[in-house]
Amino acid sequence: MSYSGDFENALQFRPPNIRELFPNSKALIVSGKLIDRAMRAKGKAIAIAANGRNYFVIRGALLAAQKAQAAIIIEIAKSEGGQKAYCAVNFWNIARIVDALCNEMSITVPVAIHADHYGIKSDGDLTAAKIEVPTMFEAGMTSIAVDASFLPDAKNLLANIAINPFIPGWAGLETEVGEIKGKEGLSTVEEAKFLIQGLNAHEIYPDWIALNNGTTHGIEASDAGIQVGLTADIHHALAPYKISGAQHGTSGNSSERLREIRDRTATTKANVATALQMVSWGLEVNDYGNAQLDAGGSFIKRRGEGVTEELWDEMVTYAESKGWKKGDYKNLNLPFENKLLAQPAGVRSRMTHRVEDFAYKMMTSVFNAADTAHLAIQTLLEAGSHDLGPKADRMEDPGEWSETRIVERAKGLSGDKGPRGNFED
Repeated sequence: MSYSGDFENALQFRPPNIRELFPNSKALIVSGKLIDRAMRAKGKAIAIAANGRNYFVIRGALLAAQKAQAAIIIEIAKSEGGQKAYCAVNFWNIARIVDALCNEMSITVPVAIHADHYGIKSDGDLTAAKIEVPTMFEAGMTSIAVDASFLPDAKNLLANIAINPFIPGWAGLETEVGEIKGKEGLSTVEEAKFLIQGLNAHEIYPDWIALNNGTTHGIEASDAGIQVGLTADIHHALAPYKISGAQHGTSGNSSERLREIRDRTATTKANVATALQMVSWGLEVNDYGNAQLDAGGSFIKRRGEGVTEELWDEMVTYAESKGWKKGDYKNLNLPFENKLLAQPAGVRSRMTHRVEDFAYKMMTSVFNAADTAHLAIQTLLEAGSHDLGPKADRMEDPGEWSETRIVERAKGLSGDKGPRGNFED
């Protein structure tokens, strides 16, 4: 292997958990903060946060990032990779998979490992999180999304404050206001300001905020999609706090709309999950990232692409035996991961390269993330530390954001939270 001097020098500034886990590694695994800073340095650029639901998604996304010279985030959500996971890739093995692949394939772009949608929906969840979150960082996580958006505004803020001491200060941090549930329960400017101002008073400075700005997770049948104007308004209101946006639910949004969110808002992170899963399997996917259905309502499997036709038939039969709807096919990941890995080399390769081609197009022609790797490395070398520190300063009076005052302030907030349900994936 040959590496540039800057790359070699940057390796010494990997986070402490990564250096301890992989002391001899040539994988530049970094804090999520660095990925955000690189996108902001380029301007109007968004990093793909690829949900690594299977091995081939991770492999293909890393190859695409290397080809585009783009800084990248590889992530797994709590529903995908937590204790009740539906994927074989999980919070505790994802960093090892990424590190091994980076070394195998000579990946030299910066990569953050992100725990997405770490849901906190109750006091019990918060108690468990104080034990579980440290174990995730011990296993190589370098960034986390604390998602207490299921809770009322005051409890959301208080949960974020309570869990923060268990998250390394150097790590990337995302917070969320409003569950990702489509056109219902849209986030408001006042709710977003309440959350970020309250965190600021407690010297907590998230890198990203995720909103319910009109999208959903998974297969999106509606063409409503991202409410760009709402997103821009919220990001503008939060500009003094120097927080970037995290866009969830990109499937179901056209490239044109995604370019609009790139150009009109402060978004620097976009989650891509369902589309990459479907692409890896060999399904027909449109520009919106949605898998296409035939006249009979079945997914269209492209012959000679993705998994073998025989394995796909087995996957469909299994799903039908469970009575799963099309949106439930994500649950195939766990029972079929080993069968995917047991396919011939040529099949595994075409799965990987299908993801690579799709992700590369997103990085270069939609998200403007190409050539951000060197910006990230330059930022890291200039900082001379794995810990980049916060982007903002404390502007809010802590006395105005005590627990009592938080509860009182929240009573003045208005807004429809929308229907209850499971929206964490």
